[in-house]
Amino acid sequence: MRAAAAIVSLAVSVALIVATSACDQGGSESSTPQYGDCPVSGHRGEFRLSPETAGALTVKTTLPAPGWWNGDTPDSLKSGYEYCMAANIAHRSGLDRLKVENAPFPEVVSGRTTDFDLALAQITITPERSEVADFSPPYLSSTLGVLIRDGEKTGEDDIRDVRIGVAEGTTGEEFVEKRLKPTKPVTAFANDPEMVTALEEGRIDAVIHDTTILLAYPQKRESRVRLVGQYRTDQGYGALYPKGSLNKDELDRIIRQLIDDGTLTKLSAVYLGAAFGQDPAKIPYFTADDGS
Repeated sequence: MRAAAAIVSLAVSVALIVATSACDQGGSESSTPQYGDCPVSGHRGEFRLSPETAGALTVKTTLPAPGWWNGDTPDSLKSGYEYCMAANIAHRSGLDRLKVENAPFPEVVSGRTTDFDLALAQITITPERSEVADFSPPYLSSTLGVLIRDGEKTGEDDIRDVRIGVAEGTTGEEFVEKRLKPTKPVTAFANDPEMVTALEEGRIDAVIHDTTILLAYPQKRESRVRLVGQYRTDQGYGALYPKGSLNKDELDRIIRQLIDDGTLTKLSAVYLGAAFGQDPAKIPYFTADDGS
């Protein structure tokens, strides 16, 4: 994961890239299934999977996730970075449609369910999660951002002394409890919008969560929050597979191809660039007690 070539850059200073052709390079537009509004590329059917549902790629995620999955329900999804990543995987596997299933994040990463082909939900690869599930190569680097209310001055020096909110079952929750070690109780939330609303309403004073997720919230109309810092985690997002999945090797090859041929870079510029509204690299880096 440390190899720069293995991770798709998050830089959003790149100009918005025009979506690639929806045409299969080896066939006509009429022969290519449509996956919402997603551009697809590469050779349709180049790879072979044994999908959970015949003719479909079954993908688990956690909604809402603006920029990543644009829509609040599986039926309303049409675009987004991970949605269109899944669309390109389906296209290159010769599958005609996406079957998206919404589930709570702790359930997605728990290893308790196996009735899906892969999960894409901004899942950080960790040793603990790798014990109960398998992961793809990392496709996006991740840091933990610090979100506070507009007008407040919480920063690196006093973050430990305020009421912090985290997303339940995430690496952010683990980071806060084990490395940041705040002096006040930490509140875990079942979903991101509820957590940010609690911040805006003053029930908590800061949110620590994936920077790539939090960046979208200050851009919302009537938003009363801002990002003031981030923590390095030396981690990345990966697609999660059921433990022992027979499709792992083939899915890994597809994802490496999507990285190497620039498809994910284009999706990042189109879907995440608009949601971010700023370059994550310019957000100040905070350090935890252990110097990280």
